[in-house]
Amino acid sequence: MGNKLNVFLDFLRDTYRSRKLITSMVKNDFKVKYASSALGIVWAFVQPLVQILVLVFVFTFGLRSGSDSTGVPFALWLICGLVPWNFFADALTNGSNSLIEYSFLVKKVVFRTSILPIVKTFSSLIVHGVFVIIIFIVAAVYGYFPTLYTLQLLYYLPCLMIMLLGLNWFFSALAAFFRDISQFINVVLQVLIWMTPILWSTDRLPVGVRRIFKLNPIFYIVQGYRDSFTGNTWFWERPIWSLYFFAVMASCFAVGALVFHKLRPHFSDVL
Repeated sequence: MGNKLNVFLDFLRDTYRSRKLITSMVKNDFKVKYASSALGIVWAFVQPLVQILVLVFVFTFGLRSGSDSTGVPFALWLICGLVPWNFFADALTNGSNSLIEYSFLVKKVVFRTSILPIVKTFSSLIVHGVFVIIIFIVAAVYGYFPTLYTLQLLYYLPCLMIMLLGLNWFFSALAAFFRDISQFINVVLQVLIWMTPILWSTDRLPVGVRRIFKLNPIFYIVQGYRDSFTGNTWFWERPIWSLYFFAVMASCFAVGALVFHKLRPHFSDVL
């Protein structure tokens, strides 16, 4: 146990020492992704923005959804769920494929491969930051202005980041050996968006069934974003749910780091 803890701490120290390189690579990764297109980085925002607008239109007018049980306008409620979900899905998809995409760097003996999933995660964070600003604008249009509860974003976002880093270390390490991992993640995400839930509310479900849905840690983040912009609930007012999420988050981070560290010596042989 002590040996694993030392390995884990050494892994984190190595990652921390690379913070300047990570910052530089995040900027470069974000620019290069859209460098060959005429509109450049504009495309980073077009697809998620179109998705949000289409879903808001369909669920607000086509399916005639009005608001959730708290009276929050459905369009705002939906956007508060879609924005963190899109960040999670984009960061997980790109992060899990990071070693394959940067295989030329993985083969360099002195390069710290552990930073590649981090680079992809933070690259997705740039787009997420813009959409958080859009939530503020939409909320203001509906009469919801920043309050003390909005400061909870400084809690929920780091929590999501920590969990994502662990998942990206784990899946990127496995993807180096099993290329089907990316397809597996895409299928899981298609199911998970409906199981979170983001496009519908659990208010009408029996209490027992609702508790099952709360086992999904992304539901905790989505609900946290909604509470931050439209609610009147602090995260510590849900102590059991928060402790459960913390356990899942810490497990993802620790297991992801340990698995990545253990498989790292073999990456250059399979990529």
